[in-house]
Parts: sequence; C-alpha cells; structure tokens
Amino acid sequence: MNISSQNTSAIVWFRQNLRLEDNPLIQKAISSHASVMFVFIGDEDGEEDWALGGASKWWLHHSLKSLQQHLKNRQSSLHVFKGDSQQVLKTLVRQWQVTTVYCDQRIEPYALKQEQAVAQALQKEGVCFESLNISYLVNPTEVLNGEKKPYRVFTPFYKACMQRPFNTRLPDSVSDRLPNIFPPSPLYDAPIQSDCDTLASCSIDDLSLLPTRDWSDGFLSYWQPGELGAKSLLQNFMKNTAHQYEDTRDFPSIKGVSRLSPHLHFGEISPHSIVRQLSHLPEAAPYIRQLYWREFSFYQLSHSLDITREPFRKEFMDFPWRDKAEYEEDLTLWKKGMTGYPLVDAGMRELWATGWMHNRVRMVVASFLTKHLLIPWQEGARWFWDTLLDADLANNTMGWQWVAGCGVDAAPYFRVFNPILQSKKFDEKGDYIRQWVPELAHVESKYIHEPWLLGGLLMPDYPEPVIPHSDGRARALQALEEMKAKGRGQST
Repeated sequence: MNISSQNTSAIVWFRQNLRLEDNPLIQKAISSHASVMFVFIGDEDGEEDWALGGASKWWLHHSLKSLQQHLKNRQSSLHVFKGDSQQVLKTLVRQWQVTTVYCDQRIEPYALKQEQAVAQALQKEGVCFESLNISYLVNPTEVLNGEKKPYRVFTPFYKACMQRPFNTRLPDSVSDRLPNIFPPSPLYDAPIQSDCDTLASCSIDDLSLLPTRDWSDGFLSYWQPGELGAKSLLQNFMKNTAHQYEDTRDFPSIKGVSRLSPHLHFGEISPHSIVRQLSHLPEAAPYIRQLYWREFSFYQLSHSLDITREPFRKEFMDFPWRDKAEYEEDLTLWKKGMTGYPLVDAGMRELWATGWMHNRVRMVVASFLTKHLLIPWQEGARWFWDTLLDADLANNTMGWQWVAGCGVDAAPYFRVFNPILQSKKFDEKGDYIRQWVPELAHVESKYIHEPWLLGGLLMPDYPEPVIPHSDGRARALQALEEMKAKGRGQST
C-alpha cells in the first residue's frame, strides 16, 4: 500500500463488470486505499432508446445477487443505489470523504456521456476519477489501418490485433505472448468503512428488475448468473467442447458452443481470462477468433456511434422496407415463432423460453425478417434487445446490420438464407426443431423441414408458411434493385 494513500477511501463503481476475480479495478483500489466501498447504481434515466430490456434486467438482478453474496463471503458489502449516477456519487464522496472513484470503461453512447458527466462532477469535488478498460481486448484508438483510420473489414482488423504484443500466436505459451493482458487479479478481503451502512442505499429488489409477468420463470433452469456460473461454463467448454468447436458450432441441437455470451456481456468473466485459459489449446483458435469478432463490434460502435439507429452503408437509408401497418401482423408471427418455417420458429421459441438463441439460427431468423418479410432490421434488433440475456448494443447492432447487408463488412444483401436448406443442413434429423416446436415432434425427418408437404389435415396445429420462399426471395431482390435504381437516379 502506498504511504500517501494508506489513510484514504475509494469507491469501486460497478457498471458492467460484475465480478471480483480478475478485476483490475478492485486490485488497484484495494492496494492503494485504506478502505473501499463497492457501489452499484441503478440509473436508466438517460438511456434514451436503449434502456435495459426485460431479459437483461432479469440477468442483472441475479448477477447482482451473486456479486452481493460473493462480497459478503469476503466480509464486504455491495451498496446499491437508485438514481442519477452523478448525484449519487457526489453525495457519497462528500459523506465518506472519498479521494478516488474507479469504474470500468464502456463504449455505448449513453455510457460515454454518463462517464464524462461523472468525471466532470467529481473533478469539481476535487476527487480523482479513474476509468479502466477491463472489458475489451483492444483499445479502439490504438488499432488503426495504415491511413490511421478504423478498419472496416474484419480480417485485416483481426490480423492487426494478432500482431499486437498482447495477443497470442497459438499455441505459444501465455506468459510469452500475453504480456499486456491484465494478469489474474487476486481476491482481497476488502476493508469497508464501518459507518457506511448508514448511507441511504437500497436493496437489489428495490431496483424492480424482475419481470412482472411469468415470462422468465424458466430461465434459472438454463442459466446460473454470476461468476461461478461463468467459471463452470468455461471449464465445461474447455473439457468437452473446445476440441471440436470448429466442427460443431453451427449445429443447434449439439452442445457445440460455450454459451458464455451473457456472462461476457455482464463482465462476470473477462475476455482476457478466457484468452489466457484457452491460448494453450491450438483447437481453440477458431473460438478466440470469434471473441475478436465480438471485439470488432465494440470497435465499430466506438468509431460510429450512430449505427445503433442508422445503417452504416448510407445507401440503405433509401431501402424500400414495407410500411409498419403492412408488416405488423407478420412481425407478430415472427416474434411468436409462427411463421410456418420450422427452423425459424424453433429459434424464436428458444429465445422466448431461454433468453438465448444459437448463433446459426440467429442469422437465419434475422435473414427471414429482413429479406423474406422486408421488415426493417431495427425491428428485429429491438426484439432481440428486449428478449436476449446477452443483449449487447454493439453486438446486436453489428449482427443485424451484417445480415441485412447494410453494415460494416456485411454479408451482401442479395445473399438470402434459404430457411429450408439451412434447416436440412444444420438440423438434418430435426432434433432442434422437435425440441422447440412440439407440434412437429411426431413428423418424420424427411418432412420436418417442410411440413406443409403433408397438408393441412395432417398438420392442423402448425401454420402454413407466411410467404413461400421463392416469393420472399424474389421480393427481397426486387427491393434491392429499387434501392440501386434510386441511388443511380440521385447520382445523375
């Protein structure tokens, strides 16, 4: 402990890294101050269009409960407040004579504004404010192309990241190739000021994060929010899945992915920790590459803050989406998993039941919405934002714009996923479909991807396709031509 700071107090402000282990914020605060208060603030007043969705709130509630217990086990406390972060922190630093506030950096537009406002307010109070990047593998300002501009294609971005000293060239040792990734941070028995319990904090329940309806009742049978759940999933992935990840990750009926995305989103495990633990496994290289695709999403949002609402490719501002009054019924059928396409419906029902959806299926359902139904990608992004436990503004935006063909390094719009062929290729026997669409449980594998071939009398409980595949594809391509024609007209 530094002599100059041994009698000072500090606050660790948890925002989106809800963990104690491998957390440099805690390491730095405990090693530099005599006493530390751990704080979470429920502050959504400034979130504008991106207040937490229902599924994210559910996870946050249970993650905070886990963090609270984790701190209690170490004779510490989590102090929860509800209100404006700036005002709450100003009150705390005055009452508790705090010299430094530590927090984790975030890149969402609202979070950036929040951090800037808090920094300015604390500076006026004479309090040091330190924010650390403990969420991302790269600093967006440091990874630029030869023209000192952001990369807009993933592969060059990934190669540039791999050339940086904090990355690993598998299968080299971690100690040799990851010198600038934060080392594992030990747990501390954090001393807490004895009179801080007199502060006007609230309970986690007072944040009213849990849904008022029974929608999320089954989530706990699929998930264990918190650090322990994250560690368990990673260990299971390393033991049972990583060696075959490249071969199994596209098949939704197989346990071929890590399912760590909600834990990563809430910072219950860090990407640094995952890379450290996987870097000695050559077969894990494809998974680490996916972590950098996740980084690429954060990277793009940090350089283009308006992409949460507008397409990156501005010509798509003129894309002839259907009017809302025309597509509203189809949107509802898509949300409910009643489109008549088994793989699409299975994915949407898995999402509703578990708060999660396999990534291959995410691409199929997104393509179906934006191509077959000609519904704006923003509608799909909003639904995912509300129902995904791993809803992340950067990843959600990037994923939808990629499928819709209007984003950075996007799939071309004319690539229309055929939901029938995708179903036959990635769920050949129909196991995934049978799990989530019980109306089709008795259907033979040769018909399960196209149950309408059996006729309505044999399938009375399952709908006909909302639109034939050939018609949907043709309409999508026609819309693309209209957009191109409009663009040519504007340029003449």
